[in-house]
Amino acid sequence: MELADFRNQALTDFSIPENRSAMERAVAKVRSELGSEFPLIIGGEKLYVDDKIRSLNPSNFEEVVGISQNAPLEMVDKAIAAAEKAFSDWGSRSAEERVAYMMKVCDIMKERQLELAAWMVIEVGKSWVEADADVAEAIDFCDYYCRLALKLANPDPLTPYAGEENDCMYIPLGIALVIPPWNFPLAILAGMTFAAMVSGNTVILKPSSDAPCIGAQLMKIFEEAGIPDGVVNFMPGRGSVIGDPLVQHPKTRMISFTGSKEVGLRINRLAAQVSPGQIWIKRVIAEMGGKDTIIVDEEADLDSAVSGVVSSAFGFQGQKCSACSRVIVDESLYDEFLEKVVSATEKAIVEGNVEDYGVNFGPVVNRGAQDSIMNYIEIGKKEGRLILGGEKGDPKGCFIKPTIIADVDPEAVISQEEIFGPVLAVIKSSDYDDALRIANNTEYGLTGAVYTKNEEKIKRARREFHVGNLYFNRKCTGALVGVHPFGGFNMSGTDSKAGGPDYLYLFTQMKAMSRQV
Repeated sequence: MELADFRNQALTDFSIPENRSAMERAVAKVRSELGSEFPLIIGGEKLYVDDKIRSLNPSNFEEVVGISQNAPLEMVDKAIAAAEKAFSDWGSRSAEERVAYMMKVCDIMKERQLELAAWMVIEVGKSWVEADADVAEAIDFCDYYCRLALKLANPDPLTPYAGEENDCMYIPLGIALVIPPWNFPLAILAGMTFAAMVSGNTVILKPSSDAPCIGAQLMKIFEEAGIPDGVVNFMPGRGSVIGDPLVQHPKTRMISFTGSKEVGLRINRLAAQVSPGQIWIKRVIAEMGGKDTIIVDEEADLDSAVSGVVSSAFGFQGQKCSACSRVIVDESLYDEFLEKVVSATEKAIVEGNVEDYGVNFGPVVNRGAQDSIMNYIEIGKKEGRLILGGEKGDPKGCFIKPTIIADVDPEAVISQEEIFGPVLAVIKSSDYDDALRIANNTEYGLTGAVYTKNEEKIKRARREFHVGNLYFNRKCTGALVGVHPFGGFNMSGTDSKAGGPDYLYLFTQMKAMSRQV
């Protein structure tokens, strides 16, 4: 099987009236399905239980988006058994067979790009542009990993050795537990699931309780594409009930997780403990967030830097692990930067219900997140100088005004802890040495950016700015599959580099074979 060279999926241009109308129809279609109930899917069997998860619209918290099942503890063994049974067939199929299935999934996602985006607009409060990009990224993951799988099936020859024939093959691991976040409820969920599937593993998929309806849409696509029963088992449920048992089950071979540092570390710790009957060391892939920094050097194009900071800090209400939550500004530009960043934020941000075209700043995901972010803002008011926002928005939903706090100490709470909301801390640096020192002073190391026209300073940052994804003279969000392999250092995770050329190795193991001749 040969596939054309990989190209990133095109984003939708909503300035074109026909595209706007198509998106409006997609939102209307999803609205007509609100309140639908979605089953657990285990071994192809659709199951309903008494306990439910009600997904709420963060723009209007009285509105139920959909009803999912809250998987009980007794479903864990059932799901493991279904995945194990399916693995005996799926894991033995050729890469070409698996890729053929996955390309059907890819084609269906392309056909439903706007409808899938509309689900995210309503369930998690993404703007049209952010939601469309999320679907495009999911499509890219499928497309890209299919090509990687075909390459992996034909590894480079080993070094010749007289008297022997030597070769190797990459084989799947077994059952993969996939635990995605709510903030990229299709892209990251799909990316981790696709990587496991196309490599020959079977999956237990536990979507976030804040975004199970979007996961249910992907399960419908799997069914339509003819993915065999049990290859993906859909298990929405609370982590406090089924999370630990799934991680600790002796038949679970690997865990792919994206979420908070606290949960990621717990998964890593539990996975390291050998359960009775377990015969392998479990593999853990973890992406655990960040405290991402943009440096604005004295030799920066200030207007470009301001634009990049605003986009990075407030895109999707700051609810990205890659979001700029700290900006370090050289003292020579500091006052001018503050004036410009406030003005640019006020001009760029259009707050409201993201179902409406033109609104680019919606709610945070739920009341708990809103309360947590507001608590950080209150801390920030004591640690720095509030120059924009700092309050809730429309009480109908989980809205928070874009917030900028100046004069923040590098060691302050809001400079060190991940807030995961629309809060930007501004820190003054005395020079470039000082800026690099501050940039590296957190326990995280996910993304960062430097705005400067000085090539020597760029070279220094390449050596000294310790993050997994570093950008120059552009924003620190918006990684593209195949272009910007994504994953961080330190407490940001295992640097697994999703969307990168070596990602599928993490879902396989090499078997080396030698024959005397």
